[in-house]
Amino acid sequence: MFPFRNVFAAAALLAAAGGAVAETVVDVTGIGAEKTAVFIDVQGEKTFAESLKRNLDMTGSFRVVGDSSRAALRVTGATGSSVRAEGRGRALVMPSQAADGRSARNEARRLADKMSETYLGRKGFASDPVVFVMKKSAYVSELCEGYPDGFDVRQLTSAGKSVVGPRWKDASSIFYTSISDSGPAICEYDTATGMSARKWSFKGFATGACVSPDGTRAAVVLSIHGNPELYLIDIAAGTWTRLTKTPHANEGQPSWSPDGTRIAYVSDESRRTHIYVFDLATKKKTRITSSGRQNVDPDWGPDGRIVFISKQDGEGKIAIVDPDKGASSVEIVQAAGTWEHPSWSRDARHVAATSGGRLFVVDTLGASEGGDKPRQMFSAPGRWITPSWRRK
Repeated sequence: MFPFRNVFAAAALLAAAGGAVAETVVDVTGIGAEKTAVFIDVQGEKTFAESLKRNLDMTGSFRVVGDSSRAALRVTGATGSSVRAEGRGRALVMPSQAADGRSARNEARRLADKMSETYLGRKGFASDPVVFVMKKSAYVSELCEGYPDGFDVRQLTSAGKSVVGPRWKDASSIFYTSISDSGPAICEYDTATGMSARKWSFKGFATGACVSPDGTRAAVVLSIHGNPELYLIDIAAGTWTRLTKTPHANEGQPSWSPDGTRIAYVSDESRRTHIYVFDLATKKKTRITSSGRQNVDPDWGPDGRIVFISKQDGEGKIAIVDPDKGASSVEIVQAAGTWEHPSWSRDARHVAATSGGRLFVVDTLGASEGGDKPRQMFSAPGRWITPSWRRK
């Protein structure tokens, strides 16, 4: 039996199709490092200030205060005109054309990202959507999308099939596996047109389509030669190359290094499930985890670290490893809960992850370093799993 958790786990129908029912239900101020105090006084569409506060809080480095005299930064102006953020000798002026709640929230996300870059010196993630799946039944699930602040959730597919393993191909399209009576197929969803198209079909198992940083190749797991193995597909030509040959083991869950030279993946060739790294130049594979009953769900982050799930003491814990240092560098960053499927944000600090069928934004910093507790993205009926955070 293929041991990886939720390999064929589906995700399913949004409670209200295309709905935007969402709220952050955990709002915890981190302890430890000092946070930059921000005062917000923006007139007009009230959802702008609400969204800006939510997204600034989520960075883990800002805190919104109600007294302007206590603030290092001040955000003023009006939606439909312009909004200005200033303090610490710097100012940001953003023209606003917001005419409704959704457009105001989008502008607030963009300003939160600009403030992160300007005042924190790191990339923001507020404008980066998270794609995920929601389970309707054992055999039916659908692709969905939302923002880390929990608003503007929408259903993308409605094919009535099982959808698994979504991964961003680029800034506007998503690869995922669709499973029907005819077998699995790797499909592509275009977020601009709302259309899905079948890309490749193979006999047997097919999943995990993860696109290389240069966009030319996809790492996939196929069972066309028997057990699931790691392959490369040339996206333009449609040709494929086999990478691993482990006839008595199963591979899965590929993730590319930021420079496109290596692929992290999961294998049970040691009789326990661990994280391995495959070097495309040398064809050499290296195991980088050792402890725990299972180590799964690797995602190679923009700063070179890999986040994954380590099954220990009956729990799924969020862990980070430096692939160049291996098992000695493994650090548990979130122990409590039944965590699954972490996906890095572009700030290399936060991950989207699932626990108990709910989606969270998780700070990988400890409390002593100023890290926050996990924040639930939204509250809605259903089981929401396998997030993938857009970083392109």
